[in-house]
Amino acid sequence: MRGRVVRELDENKELIQSFIDHPEKQKQLYRRTLIIIIIAQILGGAGLAAGITVGALLAEDMLGSNMLAGLPIALFTLGSAGAALIVGIISQRFGRRIGLAVGFITGGIGAVGVVISALFHNVILLFIALLVYGAGTATNLQARYAGTDLAGEKQRATAISMAMVSTTLGAVAGPNLVGVMGDFASSINVPPLAGPFILAGTAFILSGVVLFVFLRPDPLKIAQALATRNQEIIEKDTNNSLKLPKINQHKVTIGATVMVITQIVMVAVMTMTPVHMGEHGHELSAVGFIIGFHIGAMYLPSLVTGVLVDTIGRKIMACASGITLLFSGVVAAYAPTDSIAVLTIALILLGIGWNFGLISGTALIVDGTTLTNRAKVQGTVDVLIALSGAAGGALSGMIVAGSSFTMLSIGSGVLSLLLVPIILIVLRKQDEMDGKTTSRVS
Repeated sequence: MRGRVVRELDENKELIQSFIDHPEKQKQLYRRTLIIIIIAQILGGAGLAAGITVGALLAEDMLGSNMLAGLPIALFTLGSAGAALIVGIISQRFGRRIGLAVGFITGGIGAVGVVISALFHNVILLFIALLVYGAGTATNLQARYAGTDLAGEKQRATAISMAMVSTTLGAVAGPNLVGVMGDFASSINVPPLAGPFILAGTAFILSGVVLFVFLRPDPLKIAQALATRNQEIIEKDTNNSLKLPKINQHKVTIGATVMVITQIVMVAVMTMTPVHMGEHGHELSAVGFIIGFHIGAMYLPSLVTGVLVDTIGRKIMACASGITLLFSGVVAAYAPTDSIAVLTIALILLGIGWNFGLISGTALIVDGTTLTNRAKVQGTVDVLIALSGAAGGALSGMIVAGSSFTMLSIGSGVLSLLLVPIILIVLRKQDEMDGKTTSRVS
């Protein structure tokens, strides 16, 4: 047994070395990694859509009140917080392949638990299962980083966007299969609202299997080996005054801030939209229709967003996120209660604003970290994102119950607008510091 493990380690070292010595093989691995991530994200997108679409409705049905309708999203985003940290640590230690596979399969088990809780009408089990289900949501989000491991600086946002846009296929299909999965669930004597979680469990587990089987060699391990080789070269060259980059706290801070605020706003409005629609007589199919467009807007613009972030800059696109979310809040607040079209526009803007913020913020995080700490920092930041989503989901129900959906929407828009001055002030300080550093070097 020990001899076999040693042989496998030696084979892995030889495999990694073969990529270090051949730049063309690195490019091929980069393209192959993107293809595998795209396939996994299509499946993962279908899995995350279940909780977004019917999570609040399932809780309202089981609890008999909308006061805690935001609790399911709060729970699975809270679960995703812990999972994000664990997946980040596992990925830093063992590579993306193991970390992402474990996260997706765990999320699939949680989805199965939700179905069982609905079958037995067990609220406690529902809450526990939603926490575990959050692992799939966290992993779906963290998978966007895998494409950046071997990407150049001007490719990073585009690589992120390719991973995210592929989520669209599954994420848009998921909500629109609510009726079909509800009928299927009824045919096997499972509550209809649990039907989408059957799809989620299957999708998450399949995504984990795809990554575990095909994400070889691990892109993060190859990138780490390349970084180690470059460091050794620099250390051997005593005449080389270049130093390896260190973590850039300003970029990490502003990247995290952008993603946290956009997550709070997006989750808060998205969580209460199905409940708001249900209170005004809209059918479940209409809810699925709007949420489908919303999720599509969260991911589909990614290819364009990634190119824009790489070309016109992280700062401009992050500011565009705050402005777009403000418009979304205003439209949602004043949308006629019987108008599916206007509410759809509001949710589309909500998704686009979130997309701008996530890709620009993610690019800033990647820019501000090194391969020796990147996966761990990414996991930590995603914990903050998940916790902010949990807070947004939990507070949204209370705000609507105590005030109105209109007040929630307006408040969310105002909060998102705060991004603009925060970004401009912090990144201006960073630019000033970079200018001083440049002048000293010259």
